Amino acid sequence: MLITGYRQDYETQVVELWNRVLWADPITVGKFRKQALFDDNFDSTLCTLALDKDRVGGLILATKRKFPYMERGLEPDRGWINVLSIDEPFQRKGTGAQLLLDAEKKLAELGVKQITLGAYSPNYFFPGLDCINYPGAKAFFDKHGYRAGEAAYSMRKDLHGFRLSEEALAKKKATKKKGYSFINFNYSYALDLLEFAKSEFGGGWKRNVLLNMQNNLAEDCILLALNGAGKIAGFCMRMIDGNPLRFGPIGIAESERNAGLGGILFDFMQAEMAKRGLYSLFFLSTDEPGRRFYERHGLTVFRTFTDYWKDL
Repeated sequence: MLITGYRQDYETQVVELWNRVLWADPITVGKFRKQALFDDNFDSTLCTLALDKDRVGGLILATKRKFPYMERGLEPDRGWINVLSIDEPFQRKGTGAQLLLDAEKKLAELGVKQITLGAYSPNYFFPGLDCINYPGAKAFFDKHGYRAGEAAYSMRKDLHGFRLSEEALAKKKATKKKGYSFINFNYSYALDLLEFAKSEFGGGWKRNVLLNMQNNLAEDCILLALNGAGKIAGFCMRMIDGNPLRFGPIGIAESERNAGLGGILFDFMQAEMAKRGLYSLFFLSTDEPGRRFYERHGLTVFRTFTDYWKDL
C-alpha cells in the first residue's frame, strides 16, 4: 500500500470511496472541493491517500491552521482529523492505522499538541464522531488513544401545518408589555447585529451573520428581538450554509436571558419558514441543555455525535 499526498487526478475515486464508506454523510465532488480543497488551511501533505496500485483504498484529511480564524487566531497547539475513510477490502489490515499515525506525526512536527476529530471551524464535515452509524470508527479511535467527551445532537422538525400556539402568542404579548419587540431584520441594524454577535458569542457567530448579509439573505433569514430601548436583545437565523432548511444559530444577550425571548424567536422563525413553504427544519449540533430546549418545541434527535480528542 502506497501512502502519498493528495492528488486531484484521484478526486472521483476519493468521493466514490467516501460515499461507500461514510454512507450516512454522502457528498458530491463540489462539496468536497468547497469544504476541503478550497479551505484556506488545506495542505496536500496533510490530505493523504492510501493507494493499492492505482486504486484509492483510504483517505485521511488532517488540518493545521495556516491563517487565523476570528478571535481564535491560529490555535497553534491544535490540529484536526477532519475525516478518515478506509475502503472495506482494506479495513482491519493496518491501512487506517498507517494513515492515522502518519497524520499524527506530521501534525506533531507542526507543533500540534492536541488533535480533535471533526469539529473543525468553519468547514467541518462532522461535529464529532458518530458512534452509532460508524461503530467501527469508535473502536478504531478508542484503540489509538482518543478520548470521548460530551455529546452533540442533530435535530429536526416537520413544519407541515405549523401554527403558532396560544401559549406562544401569550408569551409574546407578555414580553411586549415589558417593552420587547420581535422584527424581521433590516439593514439599519446591520452594524449593531455584527457587533452583538461578536461580543456576545464570538467571531464564528459574527461570520455567520456577515455571510448572510453579504449574500443578501439577511432580511429573509434573520429575526431580531429588541429590548425596551430598541437595542438588540437576541437574534436567530437560518441558511448559514446555503440550505434554506438549516436553522441556527440563535442567541440571547446574557443580560436578557430568562425572559423567554429564545423560545419566542424560535416559534416565530418556524412560522416564517412555514410561510415560505419550507416544511422542514434541522440543525447539525447542539449540547444537552440545547437538546432539552428544542425537545420542548417539538424537535427530535436524528443523529448523535461525540467529541473525541487526543493529546500528543
